[in-house]
Amino acid sequence: MRHSRWTRAKQESQEIARPPPDAGRMTEIVMIEGVSLNLGAPMANEAEWIGQREVLKQLLACWIVVDDKDLPLTPRLVGVPGIGKTALAMSAASMRDQELYVFQCTADTRPEDLLVTPVLSGAGKIAYHASPLVTAMIRGAVCVLDEGNRMNEKSWASLAPLFDQRRYVESIVAGISIPAHPDFRCAVTMNQDDSTYEIPDYILSRLQPTLPLGFPNRQDELAILQYHLPFAEPEMLAMTVEFLQRSHELKLDFSARDGLNLLRFAIKRLAQNKEHPIAKDIAWREALEHCLGEDAVDLEALAQRKSQDLGGNALPLGLGDFFFDPDDPLHPDFDGDLDDDS
Repeated sequence: MRHSRWTRAKQESQEIARPPPDAGRMTEIVMIEGVSLNLGAPMANEAEWIGQREVLKQLLACWIVVDDKDLPLTPRLVGVPGIGKTALAMSAASMRDQELYVFQCTADTRPEDLLVTPVLSGAGKIAYHASPLVTAMIRGAVCVLDEGNRMNEKSWASLAPLFDQRRYVESIVAGISIPAHPDFRCAVTMNQDDSTYEIPDYILSRLQPTLPLGFPNRQDELAILQYHLPFAEPEMLAMTVEFLQRSHELKLDFSARDGLNLLRFAIKRLAQNKEHPIAKDIAWREALEHCLGEDAVDLEALAQRKSQDLGGNALPLGLGDFFFDPDDPLHPDFDGDLDDDS
């Protein structure tokens, strides 16, 4: 049985105790193989996913178990920063009515950060604290590994047995093996930008399938802004949605998060001095420049510069291009049909 490891570990070595409150919050302690683990607290989760229902259904399907011998999948949620990958996973956890834990991956994340961290207590003893990931494993909750491709291979290697049929991790620091609860689920978000690591294939093969997130359409984007900023005036919302939709058309990476920050600053500037208010269009343009940069004022010019920086669509010149015209039959790359007489 796939749950036998978890069941045996729970029966033989796992006990839960609740010590006196610390800093106003009850700390849950779990005993595993004689080692006390302090568990973390779940996140408050009231996330609501707006639009792109298909990718939400796909994520929920990844977490379904259809048979006792079946295992849940650990998908990769891929897209540009600020597009809502973490919000998608949070919403899926809420729909499953499960606790949520989020671990923020960084370039200097160590294996012990991912699993169990030793902390020197006030009595001079070492206390072991479970990471959000390990806490979710033990409690049968959902964990989101946020921006996973910012993490190095050494840290990923410590999670290899968790994301295959073994479903456990080994903490070298605490000297224990921790099995995952059958209800444990996980998803990994990954940004599509240059400041990321190349994840090794043996890890990518465990993080399947890949679920790409695109930019929302006009109606969904407006609904997202209204959901987060219900106090924003329709005129300000309209200007922001128009800007974002135009940037999507030009394949620029301005996201709904950028729109929210832009709107928040513009609204605050309008409310700053009610006796002498700034004009709405002036406040919006000022917020655009300060939040997204002066280049964002002219999206077409920005898109053109970006295309030129990437090399555009021009093909690289070869040596033959310096001596022959492209249509010259003597050109090394000429592929036209020659007449029989030629």
